[in-house]
Amino acid sequence: MAKLVVAFFLALIAISMLQTMVMASHGHGGHHYDQKHYGPGSLKNYQCPSQCTRRCSKTQYHKPCMFFCQKCCSKCLCVPPGYYGNKAVCPCYNNWKTKEGGPKCP
Repeated sequence: MAKLVVAFFLALIAISMLQTMVMASHGHGGHHYDQKHYGPGSLKNYQCPSQCTRRCSKTQYHKPCMFFCQKCCSKCLCVPPGYYGNKAVCPCYNNWKTKEGGPKCP
C-alpha cells in the first residue's frame, strides 16, 4: 500500500512539472500585462503622479519613493504594475541604475 501511495505522489509531481514546462513553452508562465497600460511609453507625463502614488502606496519610505518614481516615470513614461517588482515590464525603468549600480527606480 505504501508503494502505491508513493507512486501516486510521484506521478502527481511529474504531471505538475510537465504542465509547468508546457505552459512556459507556450508563453503562459508568469504574469502578462497589457502593453497598452504598462509597456514603455504607455503613460503621458501628467499620469506619472497618480501612477507613482499607486506604486509607492505600501512603502514606509513614501517620500523618496515618490521622488524617484516620478523622476523615472518622467524619463521612461512607464511605471510597472503592482507595489513592488514587475520591473521587466518597463525596461527603461528597470535598467536605470545609480552610480553604485543599484536600481534607481522603485
